[in-house]
Amino acid sequence: MRSLARHASSLPGLPWRIRSLRTRIVVLLLALLLLVQMAGFFAIRTSINDHARRSVAEELKVGARVLARLSEQNAGKLALGARVLAADYGFRAAVASDDVDTIASALQNHGERIGATIANFYTTDRRLKSSSASGASGTQSAFEPARVDDLIAQAGRDGWASGPALVDWRLYQLVVTPVRAPVTIGWVVMGFAVDRTLTGDMRALSRLDLTFVADDAGVRRVVASSLADTAAGALIASSALSTAAGPGTADEARVGGEDLGVLVVAQAIFGRNTSAVLTRSISEAVAPFAQLQLTLISLTLLGLAVSLAGSILTARRITRPMLALARSARRLGDGHYDEPVAVDGDREIGDLARAFNQMREGISLREGQIRRLAYWDKLTGLPNRDQFLDQLTGAIDTAKQGAGVCSVLMLDLDRFKHVNDVLGHSFGDALLCEVARRLESVLVRRTDNVARLGGDEFAILLPGQGVAQARAIAERLRQALEQPMQVERQAIDMSAGIGLATYPEHADAAELLLSRVEIAMYAAKQRRAGVLVYDATFDRRSQDTLSMLSELRRAVEGDELVLYFQPKLALADGALTGVETLVRWIHPQRGFVAPDDFIPFAEQTGYITEITQWVMRKSVRQAACWQAEGLDLIIAVNLSTRDLMDLELPRRFAEILASERVAATRFCLEITESAIMDDPQRALSTLDRLHAMGFLLSIDDFGTGYSSLAYLKRLPVDELKIDRSFVGGVETDRDDAVIVRSTIDLGHNMGLKVVAEGIENEAIWQILRHAGCDVGQGYFMSKPIPAPQLGQWISAWRPPQVEDMSRRPARPLYAVR
Repeated sequence: MRSLARHASSLPGLPWRIRSLRTRIVVLLLALLLLVQMAGFFAIRTSINDHARRSVAEELKVGARVLARLSEQNAGKLALGARVLAADYGFRAAVASDDVDTIASALQNHGERIGATIANFYTTDRRLKSSSASGASGTQSAFEPARVDDLIAQAGRDGWASGPALVDWRLYQLVVTPVRAPVTIGWVVMGFAVDRTLTGDMRALSRLDLTFVADDAGVRRVVASSLADTAAGALIASSALSTAAGPGTADEARVGGEDLGVLVVAQAIFGRNTSAVLTRSISEAVAPFAQLQLTLISLTLLGLAVSLAGSILTARRITRPMLALARSARRLGDGHYDEPVAVDGDREIGDLARAFNQMREGISLREGQIRRLAYWDKLTGLPNRDQFLDQLTGAIDTAKQGAGVCSVLMLDLDRFKHVNDVLGHSFGDALLCEVARRLESVLVRRTDNVARLGGDEFAILLPGQGVAQARAIAERLRQALEQPMQVERQAIDMSAGIGLATYPEHADAAELLLSRVEIAMYAAKQRRAGVLVYDATFDRRSQDTLSMLSELRRAVEGDELVLYFQPKLALADGALTGVETLVRWIHPQRGFVAPDDFIPFAEQTGYITEITQWVMRKSVRQAACWQAEGLDLIIAVNLSTRDLMDLELPRRFAEILASERVAATRFCLEITESAIMDDPQRALSTLDRLHAMGFLLSIDDFGTGYSSLAYLKRLPVDELKIDRSFVGGVETDRDDAVIVRSTIDLGHNMGLKVVAEGIENEAIWQILRHAGCDVGQGYFMSKPIPAPQLGQWISAWRPPQVEDMSRRPARPLYAVR
């Protein structure tokens, strides 16, 4: 008990200790016990209530039988008194002599003797001759004639009759007996008032309350009741009588805030307009069981007290070793791994203590590994992004205290993905390690830190260095990276785009400074500028780029783009053989947006595939229109790298062609060398499927992509397209002329058609025609034009005359043969 008292003294702190195991054990045991006790209590209480209600229903049914028997007894008593009066010689003599006074006196005396309320005498023609109430107002003796006639008729058949009668909202029990001398010379009608005497007798005999309710033209009134006046009034005012199950069937109702059992006795006993209602208080019926419920509650409280004491002792015995283990765990959490866990207890607790010791040793070993993984790059051994950000934050805080500066460099290697793809990831990892060593070798101060942020991105922290000093260091880093690197016996030339940002000039927080130096780095890579210092315009360009994506998507979905077509002509005779499809964008606010401004961006974001689908749909519709006009042209459509990587591209093109019933043979798909070389196997798979569908395939910008002739031999292409950078120089540059002639010979030797783009004048036309080039396009023939203008161009086009090259002045830069 002292232990219980000590625990009770700590109860005010229970809400703060509710999460402790000890408290939960105590609460759980008490809750289970309380739940069981409450379940038993409510089950017993429900059973008691159900039993009490059934008992009330049975009592009401028995009470109805008692009431019927009591009514019969009263009627018999009245009938006996009436027969004694009718048999009295003096009374018969008075009737025979028509002595009204004597008849009235006899009726009154005899009625008082047997307790009758009213005693009347009716002649044989059923007229009221005399009444014991004649000295009064006479209203009490005025029974309803029809009712009296019915009872007299019944008495004439049976020798006597009994029945109820309602007069002035008072209920009477009437008895009719004939007066014979020896024939019937009149009728004695005696009435007994049904009042609290009868209802009180019913209450004494059966503990049931009896209420007589009269109903006259829908108006109810209590005639007599053992209930108090207010309770009886509440009974007829409630809906209990209306919702009762019916005569002879017990029901329940709530009257005056109390539940009652209600039974309406059959009307045959008391007449058509009068009902006898038996009621029994359910609360009174349940009252004898209240002591049992109090006993149950007392036992429950006693059980809770005993269980509380037992659960406290049990919980304390269980949790004491656990608390010791918890203290040891907290020491482990604080980093005290050298202190062993010492707990004395049962076997299970001892096993747990030994497990804690093993865990302590394992945690101590792994924490060092985790810290290194969390803050250091596993490959290069340099700090990672998280640690670099912490270092940058510390450097900025130090600079703030001394009004100093702090600079950050960020660089991203050029062509590193290509190295990974060609030489493998293991070689790429070795290259990154070599880059890390080279960066560290350039830095001379211990305070300067190099970190690998991820992939091929590196950052250098330069505390105390401004823009000028940081730029100089960045230049040294760039030059160091451009020196060939020997990795696994291979010499690799590398370069990088380097961004520079300085605190407090460009940002006053570590995250913001790191973000802005990254923006400067990407700007340096895009412009191939080597080293770039952050400028606010870079951010605006980034925002413009983000807005361009949504605007470009809206342009494609809203058909804001426009297709232009550049004619492609046979150089031999100047005949129109086809057109190249070129997309143009007229922005509602920006005006004309050059393809070089949005096509590379679309390729970078991947939205180029949607543009390609749009161009293909529009080109197919235009081909259908030209076909209907009798114009047989091959339409060239450009494909990007992402298009070739899309394995669903052939299926989508097939659906577009089927929608307009146009053959694939009317289209030539132009692919750049670089697009093929990004993933040759996947590109070859897509090209094979497209070629099998009937599409012509062309290698665009041939000579600029450094592609392998081995891949070219395997490609299912139909033509080579010489890049304009070579075509434009055939007049003046011997090397360009040699490249163009060699490309033409190579294409013809491989069975391919050769197309030259960028023909700017007639001289280039004549040179290419003489060199054997098949098809040409350029501003000399026509700029790209909208489809409606193509017919006008065809009408106006006049091909140049075939020139005899032997009469042309010698051009030493052009290799004839």
